[in-house]
Amino acid sequence: MLYVVLFYTFFTIGLFGFGGGYGMLSLIQHDVVKVHHWLSSAEFTDIVAISQMTPGPIGINSATYCGYTAVNNATGSMLCGVAGSLLATFALVLPSFVLMIIISKMFLKHMKSSVVQDVFKCLRPAVVGLLAAATLMLCNEENFSSPQESPYRFGISVAIFAVTFLGVKTMHINPIKMIGCAALAGLILF
Repeated sequence: MLYVVLFYTFFTIGLFGFGGGYGMLSLIQHDVVKVHHWLSSAEFTDIVAISQMTPGPIGINSATYCGYTAVNNATGSMLCGVAGSLLATFALVLPSFVLMIIISKMFLKHMKSSVVQDVFKCLRPAVVGLLAAATLMLCNEENFSSPQESPYRFGISVAIFAVTFLGVKTMHINPIKMIGCAALAGLILF
């Protein structure tokens, strides 16, 4: 039964996850942590960090790791966890694969249509909202601590975030260099 629910959950996320992998993160977190309680919030935060570091799209990587962890936590079997990761990944990708085949045939015919242009205009705010939700979801106590729990750690986390943001946004420093500098600062200061 777990496999059916896992497939359905990630299939619906794949079907409604506009905005790419980062847009899907809030949907995955809601279903996996809050609805089904397959993972804790800390486990999900770790999965997001691992998904960002590994090659490939973050949404697919997150689904793979979530599927593995959910089934492994429920059964205690690594082999069943691998089956869960494959199922979650397949379920997440399947709607996009089918929709892209259908849409690519229709889009070439009707891409100049006002209806198609209006649909894309309506999707833009939804994509921005999903990306904002993913960003806010990662601004939690596991990543930033809290002023009550550890004022020093919270202050350093916010300072590193602000300096990195300003470096990329205003000084146009390469984001990869800023990530490396932020990691080094975190290692030194923590």
